Amino acid sequence: MRKNSRAGAFWLLDIGGAAVFAWGLAAAVAALIDGLPLLVGVAAMLGGGAIRALSGFAAQSLAIREAQRSVAPVRAQLHRRLLGEVLPRPIPIGESAAIAIDHVDRIEAHAARFLPVRQAAALGPLLVAGCVALASPIAAAILIGTLIPFVLGMILAGTMARRAADAQLRALEQLSDLFVERLRSLAMIRHFGAGERITRQIGAATQGVATRTLAVLRIAFLSSAVLEFFAALSVALVAVYCGFSLLGILPFPVPETLTFREALFALALAPEFYLPMRRLAAAYHEKQLGEAAHAVIDPLCAAPPAPPAAHAAFVGIEVTDLVIAWPGARIGPVSFRLGNTGMVALTGPTGSGKTSVLAACAGQVAASEGRVSAPLMPNIAWAAQRPLVVPGTLRDNLALARPEAGEREILEICDRVGLGPLLAARGGLDLTLDHRAAGLSGGELRRLGLARALLSRRPLLLCDEPTADLDAASAAQITALLTELAKTHAILVATHDIVLAAHAQAEVRL
Repeated sequence: MRKNSRAGAFWLLDIGGAAVFAWGLAAAVAALIDGLPLLVGVAAMLGGGAIRALSGFAAQSLAIREAQRSVAPVRAQLHRRLLGEVLPRPIPIGESAAIAIDHVDRIEAHAARFLPVRQAAALGPLLVAGCVALASPIAAAILIGTLIPFVLGMILAGTMARRAADAQLRALEQLSDLFVERLRSLAMIRHFGAGERITRQIGAATQGVATRTLAVLRIAFLSSAVLEFFAALSVALVAVYCGFSLLGILPFPVPETLTFREALFALALAPEFYLPMRRLAAAYHEKQLGEAAHAVIDPLCAAPPAPPAAHAAFVGIEVTDLVIAWPGARIGPVSFRLGNTGMVALTGPTGSGKTSVLAACAGQVAASEGRVSAPLMPNIAWAAQRPLVVPGTLRDNLALARPEAGEREILEICDRVGLGPLLAARGGLDLTLDHRAAGLSGGELRRLGLARALLSRRPLLLCDEPTADLDAASAAQITALLTELAKTHAILVATHDIVLAAHAQAEVRL
């Protein structure tokens, strides 16, 4: 990640503009008292103000552009990974959306708002103290002295904020996933009259997010309170010192004699000492959320195992002592061998991990233990329970598997999977679909996914519950089709259907 160094340099230039303005103010007031022309002081004030305005605009513009440029590769890599490459664990749709959109936005905000001001916050106070020291070394020492306890207080607040930000992001991921999953099951929820219970469940999750967000805000307010206290204290101490020094009533001797111009310059510049820290505190929330987002995204973007050589031919797939584990769940060990033809059925109760084993065989989930002799991705066709549907026609959605496929071939495959009656009744391949495939039943969606898998002409078919949501006759038709395809393809099917499992050469129960 780039450090937004150019934007940080402009924030340091802003401090230089503040020093020019403070010098002009001191010179103008001193000239007014002495009855001299104000031109030089006023010109310095106008110049300092112009420098600050231009440097602030340039810093923010550069920060946004550099953040977008640095985050673009992360966003592209993450999207590729989430859409089909190896993942260290299965990620639900809602959580995946939160990671791909919200987490990346937080990383971009971290790069745009926090990284530039961090550089200025580290060097800015020293630059201000150095300028003040030219007029009054004692006033500069007072400013530095108030910085030490302030840094200790901010370290304590920062440690608390990190834990709160991590908890907030986890709660947002869980809420997003919960909302998406319940939205997908809305028809079933309404059918069983579970609306009130689901509403309470979502309400509790929402309340959890609100509670964690308030915890983050409490720490942010605490950090601001610490900052403002020491900022006010530093200005007050410098004001008291300069005033008493000019009046000659300091209760202790000092190795300097201040003039009015020097005292006013030090006092005018003293509020700038904590200004970089104020900017840092304003962006500190982005730091915590950005680092928490990095902790989630970086493992996902870690380099996957090297794929087999691109020229290797498909000779089957072998799974040896495969274990898939993540917090609260463990699947396996699972072992089986599937040659370049034949059918293996994965069976077991709902939640036993059949879909996760399919995903591991496809290289989309990393094995915790054991191994999968992973075939090349171009050899794999996936017929999911709920296949991806993009807005467009039925023809467009089928042709995703192989855009060069002709209409005649598409129609033949549709007949083989039992989509013929749908085509005859609904306008053929020009049937319009939205992203939810509104108007298609669950069984028709599964047939669409199977048709797309066959159209791809790939030797290994991974089928997830291909006969679910079908009546007995339709299920028998799909079973007969898969049995026939097993003579020329390798088929790995996850199913509850005992009839389909009986037609497989081997059954692996989870």
